[in-house]
Amino acid sequence: MTKISFGAHPYLLGFEQLERLVERTAKSGDGYPPFNIEAVSDNAYRITLAVAGFRDEELSITVEDRQLVIRGRQSDDEVQRVWLHRGIASRAFQRSFVLADGVEVAGAQMDHGLLHIDLQRIVPDTVVQTIPIRTGRPEKPAAPVKRIEAK
Repeated sequence: MTKISFGAHPYLLGFEQLERLVERTAKSGDGYPPFNIEAVSDNAYRITLAVAGFRDEELSITVEDRQLVIRGRQSDDEVQRVWLHRGIASRAFQRSFVLADGVEVAGAQMDHGLLHIDLQRIVPDTVVQTIPIRTGRPEKPAAPVKRIEAK
């Protein structure tokens, strides 16, 4: 029996990138920093990351190709310190989340060492499109448009 991949299912037209998105989310990394995801309402979500010890200017939040990327890099201490024990992590991190179409970042705020990122799903209006049916000999299908992706 041949296994059909999810993105190649005959009823899912135009979803070829779905498997790539699933693979991208599977590369989750080491689990630092810990995070929560909550559904605030039917169309709103909140991601909370525990980023104690990071200042606002040491964090960046970007959306790259439908992927929410949070990066943190602490600046080196000006003063040399001698640690007897260092149990508080101060390493750089990158945490990524794939966003569905229509999900946008509504804002972000820091509160007591927690970074809250609010997401909102924009519900599109329902569009009904009527396709006219031509009669006569079928024409050759138009050549596919070649798209060049930036790397």
